[in-house]
Amino acid sequence: MAMPQNSTRENGFCFTQPLNFSCPSPRPGKAGRTLGVVSGEDGCSTPLSNGIASSGAPSPSDSCAEPLCTPTPAEEETPFEEGIKYVSAEGEELACGWGAFTPGCLQLCNTSKGVLFFLCVASFLQGMTVNGFINTVITSIERRFDLRSYQSGLIASSYDIAACVCLTFVSYFGGNGHKPRWLGWGVLVMGLGSLLFALPHFTTGRYEARSAAEVGVCGGNQSLPCSQAASSLSGYRFVFMLGQFLHGMGATPLYTLGVTYLDENVKTNYSPVYIAVFYTAAILGPAAGYLVGGMFLNIYTEIGREIDIAPENTLWVGAWWIGFLGAGAASLLISIPILGYPQRLPGSQRYIVMRVSEAHQLKDGSHKKASDPDFGKTVKDLPRSVLLLLKNPTFIFLCLAGATEATLIAGMSTFGPKFLESQFSLSASEAATFFGYLVVPAGGGGTFLGGFLVNKFKLRCSGIIKLCLLCTVSSLLAIFIFFIHCPNMPMAGVTQMYSGSALPGGHLNLTAACNAQCGCLQETYSPVCGTDGIMYYSPCHAGCRRVSENLRNGKKVYHECSCVDKALLPGPGDAEPGKCTSSCAKRPLLLCFMFVVILFTFLSSIPALTATLRCVSDRQRSFALGIQWIVVRTLGGIPGPIAFGSMIDKSCLLWQDQCGEQGSCFVYQNSAMSRYTLVAGLVYKVLGTTFFIVACLLYKPPPPESAPGSSDASENGTSDLQEHKPALPPEEDI
Repeated sequence: MAMPQNSTRENGFCFTQPLNFSCPSPRPGKAGRTLGVVSGEDGCSTPLSNGIASSGAPSPSDSCAEPLCTPTPAEEETPFEEGIKYVSAEGEELACGWGAFTPGCLQLCNTSKGVLFFLCVASFLQGMTVNGFINTVITSIERRFDLRSYQSGLIASSYDIAACVCLTFVSYFGGNGHKPRWLGWGVLVMGLGSLLFALPHFTTGRYEARSAAEVGVCGGNQSLPCSQAASSLSGYRFVFMLGQFLHGMGATPLYTLGVTYLDENVKTNYSPVYIAVFYTAAILGPAAGYLVGGMFLNIYTEIGREIDIAPENTLWVGAWWIGFLGAGAASLLISIPILGYPQRLPGSQRYIVMRVSEAHQLKDGSHKKASDPDFGKTVKDLPRSVLLLLKNPTFIFLCLAGATEATLIAGMSTFGPKFLESQFSLSASEAATFFGYLVVPAGGGGTFLGGFLVNKFKLRCSGIIKLCLLCTVSSLLAIFIFFIHCPNMPMAGVTQMYSGSALPGGHLNLTAACNAQCGCLQETYSPVCGTDGIMYYSPCHAGCRRVSENLRNGKKVYHECSCVDKALLPGPGDAEPGKCTSSCAKRPLLLCFMFVVILFTFLSSIPALTATLRCVSDRQRSFALGIQWIVVRTLGGIPGPIAFGSMIDKSCLLWQDQCGEQGSCFVYQNSAMSRYTLVAGLVYKVLGTTFFIVACLLYKPPPPESAPGSSDASENGTSDLQEHKPALPPEEDI
C-alpha cells in the first residue's frame, strides 16, 4: 500500500502522491450527514475530511479544510454512524495575519507550536506581574504607602474579583467566538493594568526615609513633626486595586479560551503536554518575578538619589515600580501577534473528528443536548449551559477541590516572602529571592510533571482524578512541617525586657534605665543589632551616643551603647544598623518541606484541569473552565489573600506608630505565624482531599460502545474511525 507523504505544514493535510487504500466502503448509520472521503486510484473511499469542495492547488490556509478527492455519487450519500462530528469550515479564513495583511512568512508561525509559544510568553508575563512582582513588592508598598496586611491582601484579591466579574461573559461568548482576538485584547488590557500599577510612584512626592544620621543617637535631636506623617498615602491603594482589576480582566481569556484553543488544535493525548507547557510558563513567571523583583528591591526607589541607609534597613523602599513598566510594555507588544491568529489552526479538523468523548453521563441523558452544533451560540442557551454543568457532580466537586487549592496558593504566594522574611530574619529582597528559588523547581517542575504523567500513562478521566487525590494527600502530610518554626530574634522591649526577662502579657516596654535620659521617639523605627546579639528599636533606644563608619564594609557603627553589653569586657557595647542575622537550625528542614508542599500542590494542577476538560462535553469546555474559575476565585482566590493577611496581622508584635495612628507591622511573632499557617493548610488540604474522593466516586464514564472506535486507538491518533475503515495518515510528533 502506498503511504501518503505529509506536506511541510505541521498540521497540514495535503499529500504529494495519491493514496491507494484497499478497504470496504463506509457503513450507513444514523447521523444523516456526509463527510468528505478520500478515494484512491482503485476507487476505494476513506472518510477523512469535512466535505468542503476542492478548488485547485492547496494553500496554506486550507490545508486540511478540503477533501483529498471527490467522492463517487454512491459514497456521497452514505451517512456515517452516530458519534462522528460534522464541522463546517466553509468560508473560514485560516491564514495568520491582520485583516488583509497575511504575508507568507507569518504562516510559519501558524501552527500549534507557534501559538503555544506566544501564549506561553503571555502567561509568563501575567505570572511574573500578578503572582511575582506584586507579591515581591507587597512589603515595600505597605511601607511606602502606609498599608496594613489586610489592605494589601485586598489589592491582591482585586485581580480575582475582576476575573469573577468577566468570566461568565468571556468564557461563554469567547468560547463560541474568535478566541485569538479575545486573547490578544485581553493581553493588551493586562499591559495597561501594569502601567497603571506603577503610576503612584510618579504621582507621589519623594520618599523621605529617616536615615540613620537623621534618627540620631542618644541625646540628639529626636523631633519628628506629625505633619510629616504620610497617612494620606494609603488612599493610593485604590489605584493599585484598579491596576489589579485590569490585570484580572486581561488575564480572564488567557486561562479559559487559551487552554481550550490549545486543546482544540492538538491531538487528544498531546493536549495535557501542551497545556502543561503553557502552565509551566505561567509558574516560571512568578519565579522570575520573585528573582527579578528581588534585584529591583536592592535599588533605592528614588533612583539617583544618595541615601545612607542599606537595603537591610526596615525603612528601605526598593524600586518596586520598575518591573511593572517593563512587563506592561512587553504585554502590549506580545498582544499584536496573538491578535493575528485565525479562529482555528490549519490541520485541526482531523482532531475534532477523532476526539472520543469522556463526558460524565447524566441519568436523564440531557448531556447529549450539548453535542448539537447550534448549541451555545445564543444567549438563550446560557441558562441551559449552566444547568448542564450544575447537574454534573464530577465537575462541581473538581471546582470545589480547585477552590481549596487556590486558597492556599493565593495566600502563600502573596505572603510567602513575608513568612520567610520573618522566620529567617531576612530583608525583603533576600526573602523574595529565597521564595523564587523554591517556586522555580517546585512549582514549574510540578506543573510540567503533572501533564507529563497524564500523557505518559495515557490516563483516562477517572485515573486523572485519582492522581490528583494522591498529590493532595502527599502535600497534606508534608504541611505538618509548620508545627516547627524559627524563634524570633531577641528584641529589647518587644520580645523581651531589657534585662533579658520575658515581657509580661506581651506588652511593649521600650524604655529602660539605660535609655531613659535619651528622649527616644517610638515613631522612629530603625533597628540595630548589638554586639550582644540582641536587636534594639533604634540607636537611641540602644543608648548609643556616638556613630562612625566601618571602613571595611562602609556600614555605620554605633559606639558607647549603654543598653548593649560588651562581650567579655565591662562597659557599653557597639551596634550595627539592620536586623541581627538568624542562625535558625530548622531552616533547611522548613525549606525542604515547603518545597514538597509546593511541588505536590502544583503537581495536581494540570491533571485537575485535564479532568475538568474531559468530564464535560466538547462544546462546553470553554464555558466550563469559565465557571470553574469563577468558583475557584470566589471561594479561593479572593478570600485567600484577605484571610491570610488578617491572620498575619494577628501575629504582629510591633505596629508602626504614626503620631497615634497605626501603620504597617514591623515585627511578627514567628510561632503564631506558623500556627495560623498550619491550621489554614490542614483545613483546606483535608477539604481538597474530600472533594477529590467524592468526584472520583461520582464520575460516570460513557459506555465503550458510544465512542466511534476503540479508546486506545483514539489516544494514539491512528485509530479507525469506524470498524473496517483504514487508518488515518500518521501525524507528526510534538
